[in-house]
Amino acid sequence: MPNPNSVRLLRRAALGCTLAVSFALAGLGTSASAASDVNAHAAPAGAPSDSIAYRAATAGRTVALTFDDGPGPATGQILDLLAQYHAQATFCQVGTQAAENPALVKRVIADGHRLCDHTVDHPQPMHTLPKDQQVHEITAAKDMIDKAGGPGTRISWFRAPGGDFTPENRQIAVQAGLRPLGWTVDTRDWTRPGADSILATAKRELRPGGVILMHDGGGDRSQTVEALRELLPWLTQQGYKFSLPAA
Repeated sequence: MPNPNSVRLLRRAALGCTLAVSFALAGLGTSASAASDVNAHAAPAGAPSDSIAYRAATAGRTVALTFDDGPGPATGQILDLLAQYHAQATFCQVGTQAAENPALVKRVIADGHRLCDHTVDHPQPMHTLPKDQQVHEITAAKDMIDKAGGPGTRISWFRAPGGDFTPENRQIAVQAGLRPLGWTVDTRDWTRPGADSILATAKRELRPGGVILMHDGGGDRSQTVEALRELLPWLTQQGYKFSLPAA
């Protein structure tokens, strides 16, 4: 006849094993759920970096020209000047402007330039919008620019209006396949300080690999065109090569 004490010890051991297995399985379930939650919010495979690009893609004495808020009345003149100096640039377009000026979007692409998403209608400050509205501003603008450009349109960056980047809108951009794009030289052409001032600021603040911010839309950009007419030959004389921003 089995010893009663031995039986009790065996039962306790069996119970302990059962509980240990149950806790282990529960732990696995929790870990799997947590991993699922993380994956649900992770950037898609092959997504761009969520860090803000502040440099040209090409090293050395290079410069990345960027133009915001268009396309607008000045876009064609800017494209003409860029063509004269074989200068490539990036146009950060507002969705509503792209939808109203599809011919200009197509010309930007045909001339060998690149496109950047600058929201549907340039809300400021962007970070105050609810998340779903920020998602709309970025994803709907991308769709509008893509539709205006037609088949083969490539949009690689997102620039928040006024540079109002947050971890939230940067992650939204990455989810849409766009890298956040900043700048290192703000010419402040949007304040219309005069072509001489715009030019002087660009010359003073530019360093090799820099990203220059100018505007081809959002108001009267005749001063920008005038300044660019002087800036492009100066850049060439200084030995700068034209580049795209880092992708």
